[in-house]
Amino acid sequence: MLTQSRTAPPKRIISLWFPHFTAEWRLREIGEIGGGPFAIVSEVSGATRISSLNQTAEAQGLARGMSLSDARAMVPDLITRSGMPEREAAALAAIARWAGRFSPFIATEEGEALVMDASGCAHLFGGETAMLTSMVEELANLGFTARAGMADTRGAAWALARYAPTTVAPGALTGDGIAPDAHATRVRTPKRKRWTRPEMTTAKGGGAVAIAIAPPGRARAALNPLPLAALRLPPEIISRLQRLGLRRVEELTLTPRAGLARRFGMEVPLRLDQALGMAPEPISPGQAKAPLAARISFPEPIGLTSDIEAALDRLLAQVCKRMEERAQGARKLRLMLRRVDGEAELLDVGLARPTRDPQRIAPLFARRVDKIDAGYGIDAARLLVITVEPLSDVQHSGHFAARAEAVARLSPGGGEAFADLLSRIGGRIGLDRLTRPLLADSHIPEKAWLTTPAAYSEPPTTGWPDRGRLRPAVLHPPERIVEEIPGRPPERLRWRGRSHEVAFSAGPERIAPEWWLDDPNWRSGPRDYWRVETAEGLRLWLFEAHGGDISGGWFAQGEMV
Repeated sequence: MLTQSRTAPPKRIISLWFPHFTAEWRLREIGEIGGGPFAIVSEVSGATRISSLNQTAEAQGLARGMSLSDARAMVPDLITRSGMPEREAAALAAIARWAGRFSPFIATEEGEALVMDASGCAHLFGGETAMLTSMVEELANLGFTARAGMADTRGAAWALARYAPTTVAPGALTGDGIAPDAHATRVRTPKRKRWTRPEMTTAKGGGAVAIAIAPPGRARAALNPLPLAALRLPPEIISRLQRLGLRRVEELTLTPRAGLARRFGMEVPLRLDQALGMAPEPISPGQAKAPLAARISFPEPIGLTSDIEAALDRLLAQVCKRMEERAQGARKLRLMLRRVDGEAELLDVGLARPTRDPQRIAPLFARRVDKIDAGYGIDAARLLVITVEPLSDVQHSGHFAARAEAVARLSPGGGEAFADLLSRIGGRIGLDRLTRPLLADSHIPEKAWLTTPAAYSEPPTTGWPDRGRLRPAVLHPPERIVEEIPGRPPERLRWRGRSHEVAFSAGPERIAPEWWLDDPNWRSGPRDYWRVETAEGLRLWLFEAHGGDISGGWFAQGEMV
């Protein structure tokens, strides 16, 4: 019996580098800036430096690592934004998930790049050139500039993506060396024409595509003309090598290894061996965490409230167990009930504090289960945790823990019991409608406090400070008053269409604007505040604006208790 031998495809690694990823990603969020220079800045050793920039800023001479003051001197109209490392890493991870359509083995690299093992994958996209061209073009449509390199090793692919010319490497193949009738696909593909060396790889629109490909077994020839930085060596080692007259990788490969190791350590020969394939450098793809969700299908459609609650209890037990394994707690959950007619019922609940206790989550759903329209029956249910937060286990200590919880209930914020109350009320009217005032560090009356969501803020640990001055219970924007009988304050005034005679006054209290801010509401200069009481018993909070950039006058800003 004759058997057909199958050889494993050659190892092919792709390095996908985004030279302007962070800047281009932020531009997608904030919108276009008219094509002007744009940069992302971050604090490095106490100095503000450029960490990413767009092509326009780079074309005007700016570069990564440049201080912001130097960049402003060169490009006065430079627009900058602060870096957000966590969100930037999440955005790069999203690009890695997108690239999963080209290879299942993908990992992120430092320097805003991806690396993937594409062995045996190129023939599915029409060859290596077509595969890399498709990657770069699709990323360009998404608004990202990308350079792609492909070789037998990870180090060689990294070098080609960053330092090779934006042309196909000499001798590059259109395919990956696999016969057109690939056994992996079981599909007979059309025969391709014999490859001829192109001068430039072009996109569909006619523009050049930044890809570089080293044919199988020719990584050394592709690396030889590249600079020493292509070997991922530290800058100080590269500087020392250049002082010896070594400029290119080819010159380094002809140098005895023993001398390199004695003078520069093992890093130089190791990086060289990794690029040439003589030292292993595996790719460890990141594993995406499974979503915190659970699903159940029913053999017969259900419609009773008790049946839905029983299914919810089973789903909560599974989801809460997974959250316990990840040390997380839920802040928002969604229950999806699929009816037999194809429609779905959705129930969303939010919690004031993260929790993974089913006994605290189930009552929030129970109040809304009665309103579900089951139709002809529900055949499947799915519980999904939409928002999670870190949650550590708490060691209980019997009487002492109960006493601490009792003290917490009496303190501002109310402890766990108050959080459960917020969750129940928020389930009825919405958590965003539950707010609490917090102190703010400002002497300006309208800026002395903030309104924050109660579910996402902690109450102040101390009481409201006594600044020695009375403040109105009702504060509103300044409203101009008319002086019928002038004075300081006016003896008779007209406010909101009515005349009022001042029977008592106290003041003044001078409040100056914040000189470091340009607040349009305080361009009238310093204000002298007065507490006045009219003959009808109305107590007002007035101020006299002394003028500044605009005219002054008398205004009413609040009502005293």
